[in-house]
Amino acid sequence: MRTVYRNRLPQLDGAQLLTDSGLETTLLFLESIDLPCFASYPLLESASGREVLRAYFERHLAIAADHEVGFLLEAPTWRASRDWGAELGHTPADLARFNTAAIELLADIRKDSALSPVVISGNIGPRGDGYTPDLVMTAEEAEAYHAEQIGWFSETEADMVSAFTITTVNEGVGIIRAAAAAGMPCVVSYTTETDGRLPDGTPLGEAIERTDMMTAGAAAYFMVNCAHPDHFRSALEADAAWLGRVWGVRANASRLSHAELDAATDLDSGNPAELGHDYARLARMLPNLRVFGGCCGTDHRHVEAMADCCCRQPAA
Repeated sequence: MRTVYRNRLPQLDGAQLLTDSGLETTLLFLESIDLPCFASYPLLESASGREVLRAYFERHLAIAADHEVGFLLEAPTWRASRDWGAELGHTPADLARFNTAAIELLADIRKDSALSPVVISGNIGPRGDGYTPDLVMTAEEAEAYHAEQIGWFSETEADMVSAFTITTVNEGVGIIRAAAAAGMPCVVSYTTETDGRLPDGTPLGEAIERTDMMTAGAAAYFMVNCAHPDHFRSALEADAAWLGRVWGVRANASRLSHAELDAATDLDSGNPAELGHDYARLARMLPNLRVFGGCCGTDHRHVEAMADCCCRQPAA
């Protein structure tokens, strides 16, 4: 087993990286693929499912190639942890196999690509719901729970682990501690409501500061995801040191709240060009913003607009 960037992430050296968009909403709404529990990892079970995932990622890699920037491949494993796997009838042994297969697929995609750098991340989701803090855990409980999935990733070619749609500081802290114990660089991405606060009411800046304090700054960096820029931009309007800890954004296409999105039966894909300009504005507010991608409702069109507005352009 050989890792490429685990000991030196290129984004921390200043490389701009695109990443993908709203995988699950793309598969569900645009490709009409059923996703029980909003889980994409079962697609790894079949050759046809793996081809769907490969085609999805390669659409995004082509955009990075056009803009001469790197790419961050996120494994389709957001739901591939013990509690969510049990909902789908999968044992821990099944989940170990799925998580390993996900990284193997991404490693194959990286090997076949002429793009550089291409970083591989093991993707982790919350133990509970991604929109509400419905499962209260201590940091120690979160560490014990997430250590299992992180341990699987540590035995693969994954360069890092990224935890998305995290709703509480304790869960973020537990994930970072588990990753540190496994020797994996770790990113935690908090989600916010329309008021720029985490779903449990914690202001975004306070959440990042507390997480750093409780982990001695062990996270490689932080991100924000699953919220429209309008929802958290006001939280960034301050001359605060924690802004320098936010290196990536994966925003929603829609301005709907989490509750409204949860109840929606149609996809709100917003305006890709407008979202690209929103990212350019965020880049002026976040001095270290290096990772650009999307979340719910976004697809490759949105990522292309982000790249047009924020990434270096090839020479004419």
